[in-house]
Amino acid sequence: MFKKDLGTAPRQKLKSSIQRSLRNSLLDTYPLLQPYADDFFPKKASLEQVRVPVDRVNVYVLDGQPLFYQQDTAHHGLVIVPHLKLVHRYPDAFPTIRIDRGAIRFVLSGATLMAPGLTSKGGRLPIPKEGSEAQEEEETSEEESEEEDKNGEEQGEKKQKVSNEGVDEDGHWSRELKKGEPVVVMAEGKEEACAVGILVMGTKEVKEKGKGPVIEEGHYLGDGLWRMHLD
Repeated sequence: MFKKDLGTAPRQKLKSSIQRSLRNSLLDTYPLLQPYADDFFPKKASLEQVRVPVDRVNVYVLDGQPLFYQQDTAHHGLVIVPHLKLVHRYPDAFPTIRIDRGAIRFVLSGATLMAPGLTSKGGRLPIPKEGSEAQEEEETSEEESEEEDKNGEEQGEKKQKVSNEGVDEDGHWSRELKKGEPVVVMAEGKEEACAVGILVMGTKEVKEKGKGPVIEEGHYLGDGLWRMHLD
């Protein structure tokens, strides 16, 4: 998606209402970023939209630093995806999967990430904590039946669930990730994330099938978005 150089793209300052909406969407998508929000995205900051020459994609920049991009997907609408520089600042705030050593060169050339790179010995897919799936189903049911009932107690329960998410000592995320969710890609033997993208297959299905594409288009180290001049 960002294989080519993006060059110098026009910027547009955003109205405070749009900026506030984007900030809320970012934190809703990545709740574990909440403790750091005022550090990297202050409420009174001046966010800019950068129109890049990539279909259905807008990049958002603050003080010359890329924060995230918004991708208009065919089946999941607008999805907010973090820039890798933001991921590297707060590596524990994003859902992750891990590829094996053999898949690294393919991912860093912009190739589609395939399931075998995740299901091998060096790969890592989520291992849900006990009761996490049942908890998620219960909360989904409550949201559907009581959509308008959003009191402080429910918000507290949501935050408590989010705080339990994370990576275990072996690199497994604590819940299954669904098709259409953005995910950070770690690599065997490497400390920092190498890519980020949107899942075209849920992690549970990846385990069951063991083959097929998992991320078709993404942002990876050294691509046009990484090299983009924003100063």
